[in-house]
Amino acid sequence: MISPEPAHFPHAIIAPENLPGWDPRWSRLVDVETLDGTRTFHVLDNAAVLADHGYGPDDVDAIIVAVHGNPTWSYLWRNVAQAGVDAALGNLDLGPGAPKAPVIRVIAPDQLDMGFSERLTHDALPSAAGATTTYRTLAQRIRDLDALVATVLGASPTPPIFSLGHDWGGVVSLGWAADDQLRQAGSGLTPTGMISLNTAVWHDEADPIPAPLQAALAGPLLPGSTVATSAFLDTTLALGNPPLDRTIKTAYKAPYSLRSRRGGIGGFVADIPAQDSHRSRPALRRVADNLATTQTPALLLWGAKDPVFLDRYQLDLLQRIQHIDIHRYNTAGHLLAEDRDIVEPIFGWVRQQLDGAGATTPDPTATKGSGAVGTYSPLWGYLDRWAESSTKALVDMTVTDRGGKPFEVSWAKLAEIVNAMAIGLRKAGMRPGDRVSMLVEPGRDLTAALYAVLRVGGVAVVTDAGLGIEGMTRAIRSAAPSWIIGQTPGLTLARATNLPGKRLSVHTMDPLAHRALGLSGSMYRFATEYAGQRYQATETHPDPEPSAEAAVLFTSGSTGPAKGVRYTHQKLSALTQRLQHTLKVAPGSSLLAGFAPFALLGPAIGATSVTPKMSVTKPATLTATALADAAIAGDTTMIFASPAALHNVVDTAGELTAEHRKALEKISMLLSAGAPVPVQLMDDVLKLVPHAEFHSPYGMTESLLITDIDHHTQHAIANQPDRGVCVGKPLDVVRVAMAPLDFLGRPADELLEPGEAVGKLSEIVISTPHMLAGYDKLYNTNRQTRVDDVDALQWHRTGDIGHFDAAGRLWIEGRTYHIVTPPTGALGPGGPEDDIQRLPEVRRVAIVGVGPVGTQAVVAVVEPTDSTLKPGLAPTELTDAVRGATEVDIAAVLITDNVPVDIRHNSKINRPALAQWASQVLAGGKVTHR
Repeated sequence: MISPEPAHFPHAIIAPENLPGWDPRWSRLVDVETLDGTRTFHVLDNAAVLADHGYGPDDVDAIIVAVHGNPTWSYLWRNVAQAGVDAALGNLDLGPGAPKAPVIRVIAPDQLDMGFSERLTHDALPSAAGATTTYRTLAQRIRDLDALVATVLGASPTPPIFSLGHDWGGVVSLGWAADDQLRQAGSGLTPTGMISLNTAVWHDEADPIPAPLQAALAGPLLPGSTVATSAFLDTTLALGNPPLDRTIKTAYKAPYSLRSRRGGIGGFVADIPAQDSHRSRPALRRVADNLATTQTPALLLWGAKDPVFLDRYQLDLLQRIQHIDIHRYNTAGHLLAEDRDIVEPIFGWVRQQLDGAGATTPDPTATKGSGAVGTYSPLWGYLDRWAESSTKALVDMTVTDRGGKPFEVSWAKLAEIVNAMAIGLRKAGMRPGDRVSMLVEPGRDLTAALYAVLRVGGVAVVTDAGLGIEGMTRAIRSAAPSWIIGQTPGLTLARATNLPGKRLSVHTMDPLAHRALGLSGSMYRFATEYAGQRYQATETHPDPEPSAEAAVLFTSGSTGPAKGVRYTHQKLSALTQRLQHTLKVAPGSSLLAGFAPFALLGPAIGATSVTPKMSVTKPATLTATALADAAIAGDTTMIFASPAALHNVVDTAGELTAEHRKALEKISMLLSAGAPVPVQLMDDVLKLVPHAEFHSPYGMTESLLITDIDHHTQHAIANQPDRGVCVGKPLDVVRVAMAPLDFLGRPADELLEPGEAVGKLSEIVISTPHMLAGYDKLYNTNRQTRVDDVDALQWHRTGDIGHFDAAGRLWIEGRTYHIVTPPTGALGPGGPEDDIQRLPEVRRVAIVGVGPVGTQAVVAVVEPTDSTLKPGLAPTELTDAVRGATEVDIAAVLITDNVPVDIRHNSKINRPALAQWASQVLAGGKVTHR
């Protein structure tokens, strides 16, 4: 029965009102008839608080049954319980364009022998064999949960129920939700959806047990670390990332202050069925088998830095459950509910299930978009069409023969190499849909390997070396490739960091290196072994469908952690057609690309692809002579290079010979993107390529081409009052909408046409056939950025902010998380930065906000041209100059020795880091050089 009296915390060392974030009204004791008699459970239940606000059982949208793991208790779910109440009060925002948050009743029991639930009588200390029957087994815990839910909810109709679990509570909750036979015999309640944080439902006996559990399960150490001492509890609470506050740790320890109250911790560890002989192994197998057949949709939230529940357990769940969404937090760990805000994805996902959306992973078959798109053509289409042509397809200046002549390959030879490599990959076991991490420098090797992977149906995972070792490793682990194709540096990284995937080298290596790097073969050995053979699709290995996933391209990470951007073959086909149109590619065109994505797409658009001698991860290494040498070797007609690369080309132009200059005069098209291109830079470059059209398209990894502006337009708008960076008008197949920002910088739910949003600071929203299919393993990011069924189109919220002018040109003013909110209303940093940047005293500037949202002080952080100025408050003369350069009210001007920018583009400013530093300085903190 349910206790009619307000529940209390038996044996608590602190009062419930002193538990941070805990409402004492949630606490209740429930007597439940279990298989071994009546047991008393302590239960978190926010129903009483919802009732206080007028929400009875019929007014609740959904119920979440949440199960904690070991050694936590229902305190783990306090934020979810509070969110259910906040939704009732209208205080829970699920993001721009999202429907109203559901009102959710949260029922979170403390499992028996855990938290403040009844303690069991133990006749012995726990053992790794799990033979002591007084400890609760997995099967018993699943039945306990079913009996408790039936007791709390009774026989009356209920709103939809969702399970939620973490750690070994994840196994219990998933086991309960997926067990149809149990429900028929027990409560009869059928969950609408399953949600789980880090957990595991199957462990192969041959796999090593995660290190933290090995110690706890090590025979005589088990009772000592789990019951006799608080070592296991302390170790778990130390896994917070960032570290848990002391008061939070104290709250988690409250039920386990005495040895006599920690028996359940040891029993839970003892019940881990790591071996086939373990008594709970059959129950675990039942859970795993039921999940493989259930049609119930699931949401998985995963902290990637968990030392216990490793990625192999995540992959098992993704492969096992048919309808599953996932959001992976690459820098969070085991205590995900403490590390990150899990409320928004949980409530957003529940809302979508209630609205009938089902599993909401972006559909890779979706090709909705605006504008016309030509007939689908796979990226290797030109290789098939021009397989007999002797004209040049690739020129790679980074590879030369003994005489110094650059590497060249004809269309026929490239087609032969790609065909042979694809045959070799298929014979080596690569199957359609297999993910392949491409750890190869851009150039001939990456081009050949990439097209072979796509030809065989593999999914190319591309990570920019500019992410650094840690960033690349994190991105690759997130993508979970089955294969790695690399050169020596990439393969060494894969070996040293134990990256997943069967490894292939590009070039054939000697036996010692082959063994040391753990290789299974090489791409050029395939090219030799299967030379002259034509790749043909088979019944068992067909060509990939247009809707099939083709690539996962990781963003630069300059505006937050790198995200995997998913493209289908259809999306890439649309992109290549847009490139052909924008670049005016005709037979005989030659593209010199100092920008990796476009270098790789050369063969797909039918242009000779020329790779200049430079470091692709450091664009500023492109010199004028390297550019001209490549133009000569490739008979180049088009150039694509970043602004950082072009800056260095201009700076080194004095080294050009007459022959160099003559070659550059043949360039008819020049494009530069990835960062704003100053008009002066355009002017300087055009002195070197005087017959070229200079265009600066705006795009991003999510959609490489969105708008375009040419050199003449840049000059025409030089004296226009608009501020920010003008990126021109949308391309013909692109639709742009605007979500105006409110006073606090929040984008509106309703999208406006450009003509309706002239001069209004807004988030930029796009729809085009060549934009991303979705983000990889980032359910909540997909939910936040995708807008469906507006004019029957799929839209993407870019996170960029700006405005349209009266002529229909788009101006960029920053990112949504760069918005400053002074009392005068939301402000994009790009405008005042554009004003201040023109001062000769300023090398670089960032505008940031300091203080509470809505009342922030606008601060200009300046990197001066005078290197003798010390970090801290700027001198009066510079302060006055900065304030006089813009109409924005600048509260303070600070000097820094370095405005942090991403190394890839040398332009994208890390404003959040500067805002934190500025707050520290203005609060009287120590001024440090970063």
